[in-house]
Amino acid sequence: MCGISGHVARSGFPPRVDLVEQMTGALRHRGPDAAAVFADPALALGCTRLAIIDVSGSAQPLRSADGELVLIANAEIYNFAELRAGLRRRGHVFATDGDCEVILHLYEEHGERAVDHLRGMFAFALWDRRGGRLTLARDRMGEKPLYYTERPDGLLFASEAKALTAAGVPVELDPDGVADFFHLEYVPEPRSILRDVRKVPAGHVVTVDVQPWRVRSRPYWRLVDAEPIDGSCAEFVGEILTGLGPLVTRTDQPLGISLSGGLDSSVVAALAAKFCAAPVRAFSVGYAGRPANDERHHARQLATSLGMPFHEIEIDTARATADLPAVVAAQDDPVADFAGVCYHAVMRAAAEAGVRVMLQGQGADELFWGYPWVRQAVALSEARGKLVFYKLDPDFREAERVGPDYFGEAMRDAARTGFEPFGVRPDIDLTGLITGTYLRENGIAQCDRLAMANSVELRAPFVDHRLVEAVVGTRKVRPDHRDPPKQRLREAAYALLPAPIADRPKQSFSPPLRAWHASFLRTYGDLLPGGELVRRGILTEFAARRLSVADFPDGAGSPFSFKALMLEMWCRHNVARARR
Repeated sequence: MCGISGHVARSGFPPRVDLVEQMTGALRHRGPDAAAVFADPALALGCTRLAIIDVSGSAQPLRSADGELVLIANAEIYNFAELRAGLRRRGHVFATDGDCEVILHLYEEHGERAVDHLRGMFAFALWDRRGGRLTLARDRMGEKPLYYTERPDGLLFASEAKALTAAGVPVELDPDGVADFFHLEYVPEPRSILRDVRKVPAGHVVTVDVQPWRVRSRPYWRLVDAEPIDGSCAEFVGEILTGLGPLVTRTDQPLGISLSGGLDSSVVAALAAKFCAAPVRAFSVGYAGRPANDERHHARQLATSLGMPFHEIEIDTARATADLPAVVAAQDDPVADFAGVCYHAVMRAAAEAGVRVMLQGQGADELFWGYPWVRQAVALSEARGKLVFYKLDPDFREAERVGPDYFGEAMRDAARTGFEPFGVRPDIDLTGLITGTYLRENGIAQCDRLAMANSVELRAPFVDHRLVEAVVGTRKVRPDHRDPPKQRLREAAYALLPAPIADRPKQSFSPPLRAWHASFLRTYGDLLPGGELVRRGILTEFAARRLSVADFPDGAGSPFSFKALMLEMWCRHNVARARR
């Protein structure tokens, strides 16, 4: 894993090596083991490295044998060994034993279509000196981030938005991104919370030609385009998971797992125990007083049965409140999710235990109908003949209701993202939407930043694109949204887990929201009146005062008041950071 950044200059401008050095410094948490800067007449590249594969080698930037291709990559290419073997048979000579060098050789054969051959998570920048073209690419499910902004002197890009602001990009809020944040608790791609800063969308390639200047973006993969598959989803999923196990456990560094005791992380734990030769450490978070949804006892039992050393983290309200500023500081786009405190605590515990790679069960809920409201959205969409999506969410409806009274002048013409159907079928469309919004921008993005803030690489086997294609492909032939939740995953899990574990009902990972919300506002609520959001015209002073002492609404998950507090704290942190 790495942090990457760069500046490609327009004709008549020099590349800003100084800015790339600043961005590289701002990404040191993503790569504490090494850092480097590369400069050419038209561009400068920077990278930091967290050494996971080929620890003593594979220093970046990587270059082709003739020196005409230069690569920096924030990547874990799971199928690199298989790709390398094929490339060697075709005459390619490798200079490293790492996973990222295959990208260079694939580009020599396929150009920007090299991405079609990669399996894993990646965001990379490849400079082709012969053609004067920079290629930026991001993996299919958006596991690795990549931001960019165009300027009069060229284009800046970086793994995290905070690196761009370190290079002088203003901390100016995009009203449309703010509208999205208050409705959704995150900002969906390609927008970001910052004006004029965009994300390279998942499954896309962005090319930058220097002479003449041209920036183009094209998709190379969409979930909803998966080919129909006639057959047993459980069998396909089981086969893919078994084949994926050896790939996601490849590492030259200690491996751990975030283990809740539920079905999703239990499946991943079983794979890790089966395919990783070294001991795998399990980390489980719980809440003070052990409420009903605390599954640490289940997690400990499974870890013991799999021979995994078990680490337990307990979070009370005081610790959650004290940790909140660190969680905000680790985020790029703000994410108003109480569970962020828990993810951060797990990754910090992993880092303190010497673990550098963590596995997690994210993605299964979104792929296998784990959320009741998404199943309800499918039923309503079928009944009404039009797509029904986030309007079923109480937090979304609260924003629709109170936003017009609370938003300030800067939000007068703001427009949130509209969710349009892909035009396939309601169940397929909603699978695409929930994975492309909530999973990608809350779950994946938040966990990447919170893991990398602690210099830990996170891997999520359930978002492997071949597994996703199998789930969607079989769903196109045999719909499953009326089956019991996660039925197809459960059927596949019987081959890996004892039936009592595979059959365990889903429990919410949700922390004690009401108590945490009250404590957060007691401690930090005074930041809202007269704060950054009021000064910038996002909220009125009246709204800021009301929200600073608001109660937690019944049925809420991330109320408007919590979103306002998170955005206020995010603004203050990033403004202070930019000044430094």
